Amino acid sequence: MPRRSFGRIVTSVVVCAVGIAAAAIFAREYESGKIWPEPKVVTPGEHGSPPSDAIVLFDGKDLSQWDGGHWTVKDGAVTAGGGDMHTKKSFGPDYQLHVEWAEPEKVVGSSQGRGNSGVFLADRYELQVLDSYNNPTYYDGQCASIYKQWPPLVNACRKPGEWQTYDIVFESPRFDEKGKLLKPGYETVLQNGILVQNHSEIIGSTSWDQVPAYSAHPPKEPIRLQYHGNPVRFRNIWVREVHPLVPKKG
Repeated sequence: MPRRSFGRIVTSVVVCAVGIAAAAIFAREYESGKIWPEPKVVTPGEHGSPPSDAIVLFDGKDLSQWDGGHWTVKDGAVTAGGGDMHTKKSFGPDYQLHVEWAEPEKVVGSSQGRGNSGVFLADRYELQVLDSYNNPTYYDGQCASIYKQWPPLVNACRKPGEWQTYDIVFESPRFDEKGKLLKPGYETVLQNGILVQNHSEIIGSTSWDQVPAYSAHPPKEPIRLQYHGNPVRFRNIWVREVHPLVPKKG
């Protein structure tokens, strides 16, 4: 065999052996070194019903979980009236909240005077409820806005009278013992299954005529529904407190 051909064979064998060794190294399973607790089993709801670990705040029958206002329960829904309504219990610091609502079928008013209400997280951060179907208004005040802070990514509103949904993931702000802000709050919101707020940073408490600003508050606070003079209806309201999985070192 010519010396040149023999050299090529030896080189090929060496390269092949190195390749096999390298593949064996990279084929090893990656291990993070973290020991995770087992995630608990949660049974999803069917046909719009809450998941198995949800706290039901309104099931269409009564307002035993709420205080305030003079809201009326009829035909599986509650209609806003006579002041704001808030939960008797407090929730937090982080949670998933599901709310369904419907704007009045009969269109009355315009801009902020048409189907106005709101979902207040931690009793102070408003996610706007408004009839924004063919109803121009300022963008950071339309439906699905974090009021006076962030407009929605898109206008996902249904026609007046049709039921709509909010699925909200709320991360409460964190404060130290002296009331200093350590971490701002965040909201992720889907309206009618469409992403309208994508981990949007909350600038501070909601105010109509002042710059948003933080003031220290407990990690758990009530959820509040606003009465703004319009008979907006609500149904199927539930909440799930969210707790992170904390691993141990392996």
